[in-house]
Amino acid sequence: MSDIQWSDGAPIYRQLKERVIAMMLDGILKPGDALPSVRQVAADYQLNPITVSRAYQELADEGLVEKRRGLGMFMTEQAATQLRSSERERFLNEEWPAVLERIQRLGLSLDELLPQGKV
Repeated sequence: MSDIQWSDGAPIYRQLKERVIAMMLDGILKPGDALPSVRQVAADYQLNPITVSRAYQELADEGLVEKRRGLGMFMTEQAATQLRSSERERFLNEEWPAVLERIQRLGLSLDELLPQGKV
């Protein structure tokens, strides 16, 4: 989670949660991996431990991590699959229509969008 830049646009706990989700989707965190401890993240990024706990609790509530008493928080086996599925659905429903509209407006062809050797 190095080099996190916090923005003013969203609460810190939500930004932290999104960063952990990105690490899961990118394969940096793998199923069964331990998340850094609340205290460690709070110290490393000068955050209130309650902020870190809130982000971790939301991840647990969504079934992406599980608490192991005395051991910490661990990425669940199904987290990446679950996230990929929800991210694909969100992209197709929320982002793709605007992208497609812009492609059509600009008159772009499939060959321009998918250059040979790049697919």
